[in-house]
Amino acid sequence: MRVDLFDFDLPDRLIADHPTEPRDAARLLVVPEAGGFGDRVFRDLPDYLRPGDVVVLNDTRVFPARLIGRKGDGKVEVTLTRARPDGAWQALARPARKLTAGVRLDFAPGFSAEVIAKGDAGEITLAFETGGETLMDRLERYGIMPLPPYIDRKAGPDPHDRDDYQTVYAHRTGAIAAPTAGLHFTEALLDRIAAMGVGLVTVTLHVGLGTFLPVKADDTDDHVMHAEWGEVSEAAADAINAAKSAGGRLVAVGTTSVRLIESAADGEGRIASFQGETALFLVPGGRFRAVDLMVTNFHLPRSTLFMLVCAFSGTERMKAAYRHAIEAGYRFYSYGDACLLERAAL
Repeated sequence: MRVDLFDFDLPDRLIADHPTEPRDAARLLVVPEAGGFGDRVFRDLPDYLRPGDVVVLNDTRVFPARLIGRKGDGKVEVTLTRARPDGAWQALARPARKLTAGVRLDFAPGFSAEVIAKGDAGEITLAFETGGETLMDRLERYGIMPLPPYIDRKAGPDPHDRDDYQTVYAHRTGAIAAPTAGLHFTEALLDRIAAMGVGLVTVTLHVGLGTFLPVKADDTDDHVMHAEWGEVSEAAADAINAAKSAGGRLVAVGTTSVRLIESAADGEGRIASFQGETALFLVPGGRFRAVDLMVTNFHLPRSTLFMLVCAFSGTERMKAAYRHAIEAGYRFYSYGDACLLERAAL
């Protein structure tokens, strides 16, 4: 399928660089399978849920994966992307041209790294020296939240991002990008949903490098997804299956939850416990076996995430929804507004 079919123009003024306050005051575009669009506020989400439904949340926690270091007199910016079994880390760096094997990067007293390998695409592998502390302790002290490149902090890092770019239910550390649909939930909103008799289930997908990478291929068949680690516990699978068997709907919060749940689903839509990597790439024509409704933000043109929502609700339907959102002034991307999507009928 041609990638340019998923292109659209977005005015820069609609790219959100800070979240709405409070979180659940963000706008919510309701995109039913048929009919018009509903312009609501995120705290109205319970109006579209039913007792017996189950809401699936990704409880991954973003760690401060971005570091500013020195190579001699020069500044180097590093973003950690993936831990290796041997304790080294894969990373992106800029500038990367002079970062060859053996180069040392200094981040703080007693905190440095050596480049031990460099890939053909410019990615590097780092072995860290942390002065007796854990790497995560050092990152919590010196790291910066790895905001997407379209959020430009010209004046330097915003300390509020430490909280803003984290869901209120974040628990398991390992992501380098937030599952952004979940950023709109507050504790009070979750309590309201639970009080309705709607189940709340957490799964984990550590969002990785693929979130930052554009689709460079001209055809979706030629795009290679980066694998991400995820887990659906046996208890989570049982709770989802019980709700579905009783007639409830599965409401996935975020494309990350969708990809993980669909990776764990069998041909009948039953969920099995799952632990491992998934590189599931969903494009129009693909079948969704388990998810009935999706809460998600507005995505970049030509991205795998926009392709996924088109696969879920229909390409023309989503293009029309995005046109409506642009005309109505919705805020886009990670800190932007949300939409509620119904799965298109087969």
